[in-house]
Amino acid sequence: MAAREDMAGGWLQTTKGLVSAEIFSDFIEMAKYLLDEGYKDPSAVIMGSVLEEHLRQLCHKHKIDTEVVTSKGGRVPKKADVMNSDLVKATIYSKLDQKNVTAWLDLRNKAAHGRYDEYTKEQVSLMLQGIINFLARITV
Repeated sequence: MAAREDMAGGWLQTTKGLVSAEIFSDFIEMAKYLLDEGYKDPSAVIMGSVLEEHLRQLCHKHKIDTEVVTSKGGRVPKKADVMNSDLVKATIYSKLDQKNVTAWLDLRNKAAHGRYDEYTKEQVSLMLQGIINFLARITV
């Protein structure tokens, strides 16, 4: 009965949020360290992954589907850009936030696909600070 009361009172969601925040914090610290040491590329990939998971959790929180049905009837995870659009359509955050998220996801994709000369360390630094601010303002 105590477990049922805890679940009904939202304890499980709160605990999940705290665990997620702790994990995000660890990844953000890793990304900061890597950037400070001159490793802009893995820093960008890590921060982009944190952002994508945050978008996924926001979708779950607001009951937005995170999968799409394929032409063969299977289900696959939505791309981060689609979740970003869905969250704006649901008025979870603004069009301006959507544009920032799109830019950060683009930078992450460039880093993940070896297009290292298409962005700078300074841009990764701005990405890192922007994502940290976004996570603080748009909470799960």
